[in-house]
Amino acid sequence: MRIARVLTTALLTATALTGTVGSAVADDPSPSPSKSGDAAGPTKAGTGFRDATAVEQGHKATAEASAGDYLYWVFPADAGRRATVKATVTLPEPAARHGASTWRLDVYDGLRRRQSCIYGMQGRGAAKEATSVELSCTLRTVRSWAEPWDNDPLPGSYYIRLTVTDLPAEDLGLPVKAEVEATSVDAGGAHAGGGSLSAPLVPGTATRARDDEGSTPKQAAATISEPDGGWSAGWWSDRWLWTAAGGLLGALAAIGGYSLTRGSGRASRVPPAA
Repeated sequence: MRIARVLTTALLTATALTGTVGSAVADDPSPSPSKSGDAAGPTKAGTGFRDATAVEQGHKATAEASAGDYLYWVFPADAGRRATVKATVTLPEPAARHGASTWRLDVYDGLRRRQSCIYGMQGRGAAKEATSVELSCTLRTVRSWAEPWDNDPLPGSYYIRLTVTDLPAEDLGLPVKAEVEATSVDAGGAHAGGGSLSAPLVPGTATRARDDEGSTPKQAAATISEPDGGWSAGWWSDRWLWTAAGGLLGALAAIGGYSLTRGSGRASRVPPAA
């Protein structure tokens, strides 16, 4: 009976602890997806990394452009998040086009390293009769740190580049409308790292300004805004909760095993009845 009580207590404790872990993760605001895409974003795009237009996660950015232009946006992504970028290109009327076209969506980190997509349609062709084309790219989970030779995504700026890679020469310069949106979800403690960068990779972008005389263009530094709640500290994750739960279950199992062997030893020392 004593052993049964110990094992029952261990089972109830494990159940309660698992529920505590689940509720802690559910109550934590950080794992929730980023804001909905209904929020309005910028209405222009940059033409390169240095003048990429900053956009917050969950905000849709739009731009009027010409077929053949390179369009750039930049958004922040923190450690432990898995980001997804979606883009929609509204094409000119089919009667104005001379053939099919192929569009491509690329994402680069703060070191301007192109990041691979774990799934999504990164490049897609549009038939001559198509009115729009949709692209998407889901990145690997952003790590809090990585070795110098790794190409893992790191916290900081992420650049979106949208362009057409193939179309008839006669269609170059036709007006198109682009719409992009970046969102992310928390990947959980299973993807947490053991270290952190001293600072996120957030290089300055550029905006055009005028000097005091109002004649010479110059570069003025501008950076993306921090994610909601700021950049992560890099050490806390729900992995600590599961580690504590595992340690407690191990201790309870050891107590149960000790009680079982001690009870067996006492039974073996009982003298036989006369």
